[in-house]
Amino acid sequence: MDLGLGGKTSIITGGSGGIGRGLVQGFAAEGCNVVVATRDAAKGQDVADSCADLPGRVVVVKTDITDRDAVGAMVEQTRAEFGPVDVLVNNAGGTNVPTPFEEKTLEDCEWELQLNVWGVFHCIRAVCGEMLERGSGSIVNITSNSALLGEAAAHVAHYGGTKGYVMSLSKALAFEWGPRGVRVNCIAPGWIVPWKSEHTGEGSFWNKFGYEFFGTPEKMESAAEDGALFNIGNQPVRRVGRPEDIADLALFLASERAGYVTGQLVSVSGGAYMP
Repeated sequence: MDLGLGGKTSIITGGSGGIGRGLVQGFAAEGCNVVVATRDAAKGQDVADSCADLPGRVVVVKTDITDRDAVGAMVEQTRAEFGPVDVLVNNAGGTNVPTPFEEKTLEDCEWELQLNVWGVFHCIRAVCGEMLERGSGSIVNITSNSALLGEAAAHVAHYGGTKGYVMSLSKALAFEWGPRGVRVNCIAPGWIVPWKSEHTGEGSFWNKFGYEFFGTPEKMESAAEDGALFNIGNQPVRRVGRPEDIADLALFLASERAGYVTGQLVSVSGGAYMP
């Protein structure tokens, strides 16, 4: 299916690894011009290099999305390189080491707020003006099953709360901006595993604690196939999710094939969450 995204300009935050890698490769494969907005420019360039044979152009802009001025500069650079922004995918986000809520420090909570709430806020504010003036645009916000399921938020309750904000904001903006031609939708990933350990950047939760807790991607895939991966065995689709599972839906939501879809939340989690 031709999604009609060829030549469109897209910004993907947190595009340096994991889900971001799949998003960047997916949009580049559709012929999009892609800006990888990431704090880890070296890993971002590795992702860009992996797209060398794809039809879309990919450039890396080192960006700290918690800094409003840095976000503004990134968007200006995007316009200078590719023209007006058609698609924003707010993928950057994260949590620190899982901690019981009553033991979590205010510093950790503030870090999560800055990244998961203010980072999304800054990016949306930086592109929404031109989208609304033009009367077209698509924003796809990557949230988390941690905002939907208590068990998915175990020991990351505050993180789940920040992602809940993103879902509520998305619905409100979709209602407000629908008449003005701008669509806003959410994807809530479940258990999404990179193909290789080296596909994740330094700031990824995988490198902070994920691989230590759950093993390498290869071990997780093997455990899932054997029914031994704790959070896979009871879900309807009993395999680990992969970055392209998120990218495929993001591409659809970004495209005019989803022109009648806004304000929606879709959990990509093998059925772990069913509303």
